[in-house]
Amino acid sequence: MQEDYIKLIFGLKLKQIRTDKKLSLFGLSKLSGLSKSYLNEIENGKKYPKPDKIAILSEKLDVPYDQMVSLKLDKNLAPIGDLLQSKILKEIPLELFGIKESNLIDIVANAPAKVNAFISTIIKIAKHYNFSKESFYLASVRSFQEANNNYFEDLEDSVLKFAKAYQINLNETITSADLEEILVEEYGYTIACNELSQYEALGNLRTLFVPKTKTLLLANEIDEAQRTFIYAKELAYNFLEIEDRLYTFPWIKFDTFDQVLNNFYASYFAGALVIPNAKIKAQLSTVFEKDTFDTDLFLEAIDSFNASPESFYQRLTNILPKAFNIQNLFFLRFTHKAKSDRFYLKKELHLSHQQSPHANETNEHYCRRWVSLQKLKDISKGESEHEFDIQISNYPDDGFKYLVFSSATKDPFRDKHHRSITVGLLINKQLQRKLNFLNDPKIITHNVGVTCERCAIKDCKVRVVPAVFLEKKAKNIKMQAIVSELNSKFS
Repeated sequence: MQEDYIKLIFGLKLKQIRTDKKLSLFGLSKLSGLSKSYLNEIENGKKYPKPDKIAILSEKLDVPYDQMVSLKLDKNLAPIGDLLQSKILKEIPLELFGIKESNLIDIVANAPAKVNAFISTIIKIAKHYNFSKESFYLASVRSFQEANNNYFEDLEDSVLKFAKAYQINLNETITSADLEEILVEEYGYTIACNELSQYEALGNLRTLFVPKTKTLLLANEIDEAQRTFIYAKELAYNFLEIEDRLYTFPWIKFDTFDQVLNNFYASYFAGALVIPNAKIKAQLSTVFEKDTFDTDLFLEAIDSFNASPESFYQRLTNILPKAFNIQNLFFLRFTHKAKSDRFYLKKELHLSHQQSPHANETNEHYCRRWVSLQKLKDISKGESEHEFDIQISNYPDDGFKYLVFSSATKDPFRDKHHRSITVGLLINKQLQRKLNFLNDPKIITHNVGVTCERCAIKDCKVRVVPAVFLEKKAKNIKMQAIVSELNSKFS
């Protein structure tokens, strides 16, 4: 077994025995003759005592020697052992969140019974919703993004250094040809097209990188914007000297948290390269300064980059918090199949404020008043390549309003499938100061809910199912009132 694990287990057991005997570290030091600092290092899993020292502790604490060195934990500490053996603490870089592993273990050790119940509850919830290790990793990355307002100065600086090193003009539109030349000439890549499309089983796989020969295989269906983004990600892996990486796009599976995190870093770098900070910031300033919302100007901003609407909206979540101090926002990506009544929330991000539109895993029906779903319906009916609209979403139950931008496009890899990308900005005094067009009367306000099952809007003409959860809640309230009345009557 790992030496670190053995140290931690011994330290946890010693601390539990000392605590059970109502001894402080100072008291155990006086009792055993071992220094307080030495005992502290043992309890924190930094040192493992020699046999003679264990013998002293065993004698003074009146605990059998074999029991002290045994790796078997009692029921209170057992979940901590399971946690350590699972290696989950090693797979997730806790330092990203300012957490030391020793501190986390210390928290668990100080209240093992309560923490055990908490961990068990989380595990049960995860199993109930089929929450996999992959889902946990992705959720951790989202939390990391949210903790940093989804803006990473070092990556932004890396893009500027890259552009200077390879003489790329960030004021001009970047093409796949520009980036392919660098991949081939500087990093020795071989680009192979038409290969992946020969294998039907690969589905919507767009790329496969073979590290041994530095060969990048591309699917036929990728367009110019996708190709540019893919090349930009490959350049990120090389320029940032990232070795532990994923080799397919989209990913098929990943083995470690670092692979997921590095995939995010490479994607961020690619977005910042294709949609440069200074350029998008200037365009957004022009849109925000208008007294009315200029749809054409906003769409021109999207089209001015060699990037998909999704990449543009993703970039908004980087730029708005930092450049405009608009930190209360959310990002959603929905998918939808034509003629289907189901909409699937595949990606979400919430900054600063946990907004109402959250993924719902209980097969409830998302509010049909959301502009993101309306645009999906619109694009599935016609021949348009891009449907766009803007609305103010008012959540009566929460008392919050959001300015919501949404674009819907066709899925190039799946026939009759579409996707919508949405960014919502919390309407507050800060947003009112930054956006002159916020009072534009042409922007329609809609009262919205989260799901039909939980929506209190009574006159909704697009409701799919009744508000069963609210009906159940109202029934319970009525029952409680009657029970209270009966108690008063017969008491």
